[in-house]
Amino acid sequence: MDDHGLASVEGGRHPAWGTANRIVPLGDAYLELIAVVNEATAARSAFGRWVAAAPQGQPFGWAVRTDDIDAVAARLGIEVVAGSRVSASGALLSWRLAGTDEAAAEPFLPFFIEWGEGTPLPGNVAQATTRIEELRLMGDAERLAAWLGPHELPVTIRAGMPTVIGLALSGGICLPWKRPADALP
Repeated sequence: MDDHGLASVEGGRHPAWGTANRIVPLGDAYLELIAVVNEATAARSAFGRWVAAAPQGQPFGWAVRTDDIDAVAARLGIEVVAGSRVSASGALLSWRLAGTDEAAAEPFLPFFIEWGEGTPLPGNVAQATTRIEELRLMGDAERLAAWLGPHELPVTIRAGMPTVIGLALSGGICLPWKRPADALP
């Protein structure tokens, strides 16, 4: 991230998943750099196994913030699970997730997150002037549209093997990770 002038800040550990993260603040959004820190715990957690199986340095998923995760879960017939971690400052951050299993199986689909009351958004931990302009995906556009429902997200999708291709940020920063031959320009 330093190569692109993007600074990260310490996130915290997810004890139940065996993972830890750093956050690249982007205002009302953020990039989460996540890694396994306890292999035994990660092996017992679906999320930990997803992180462990991801190619190092490659995007492997994305999330959409919602204010009504119960409605999203009911619409899609998926389970809601609670999570929490302690921040670097010692504050408890809490959230609820839905769709992580589906997102792990089809990486072009996001999982959904609803932050707990009073939990500050990770992207707001520092003054962030860089913003997400476009998320580039490969997969089934109709499946993604049905999964997301009505939205105004800056997503571009192209038919192909389900994956996250890359991310365009303001200021001309493009984070194309390992790109398939038929990836978006």
